[in-house]
Amino acid sequence: MNPAAPALPAEKLHQAEQLLAALRGEMAKAVIGQQAVIDEVLIALLADAHVLIEGVPGLGKTLLVKALARTFGGETRRIQFTPDLMPSDVVGHTLFDAATARFVTRQGPVFTHLLLADEINRAPAKTQSALLEAMQEKQVTLEGNSARLPQPFMVLATQNPIEQEGTYPLPEAQLDRFLLKIRIDYPSEQEEVALTRQVTQAKTGADLDVEAVGTLVGPATVVGLQQWAAHVTLDERVLAYAVAVVRASRDTPGLASGAGPRGPIALVRAARARALIAGRGFATPDDIKAVALPALRHRVTPTAEAEIEGLGTDQLLCELLDRVPAPRI
Repeated sequence: MNPAAPALPAEKLHQAEQLLAALRGEMAKAVIGQQAVIDEVLIALLADAHVLIEGVPGLGKTLLVKALARTFGGETRRIQFTPDLMPSDVVGHTLFDAATARFVTRQGPVFTHLLLADEINRAPAKTQSALLEAMQEKQVTLEGNSARLPQPFMVLATQNPIEQEGTYPLPEAQLDRFLLKIRIDYPSEQEEVALTRQVTQAKTGADLDVEAVGTLVGPATVVGLQQWAAHVTLDERVLAYAVAVVRASRDTPGLASGAGPRGPIALVRAARARALIAGRGFATPDDIKAVALPALRHRVTPTAEAEIEGLGTDQLLCELLDRVPAPRI
């Protein structure tokens, strides 16, 4: 066991489990179905990390962010990434105020708790890179002066997996800073019926709202939950298993490149958060397996031959997980 991380008391585990279950329930009032997506977003929030959400339009990506922010009273802002968006439109800028004869710094929309970077791959690399410092250092530097971002701070970026005309693929350094890459699929038939009913019943317009979502906690409580997740116990064998999975991705047939050193770190952070959601004070190999796809799918690259044969990244990762023996804890 890790002696540097004392076990969480049972009462804290029970409190966290109940609170996180309540947060899930509130988000589900606005986001119909997609329970796995809600869980993965909560995992990233507890891990104090960022997520890249991939899905076709109309699946509720923006609604998901608004619902999450409302549950803890956090501030949320949205940036629509376009080819003409400039870095200063994201982080802010300094200008000269003639009335006061002084330079004034105006903070950009990145200064918030939850930042929705909508269709992030629509903007060129120079604008995408404006988020690098914010995502890694939780601060923004303007004219040599660094300003801390509010806590918690989380970037939820979206992209359309089908329409690629006029897009700019995210550089590897940017992809690597997202803890998870979440894929939103079409809802089931029953969920789509419920969704259609909720949108069209005695309402104008075609959008879902978050009015039914209640605010349960404040941002300070979320920061406290993040600290609890960081103290979930991790057996050395589970840590070694996370490293073994990532190292195996580097010489797996069908993968042109494997995950880098951030891979096992992402697995461990996400596994700890998943354990806390389940009310456990320790992470297991099953936690590593459960988060492996969202934590690694954007860190590996399939070969051209694998793509021709119709082998997707998720399928190759599942085969990898079947080959790497998991320890018995």
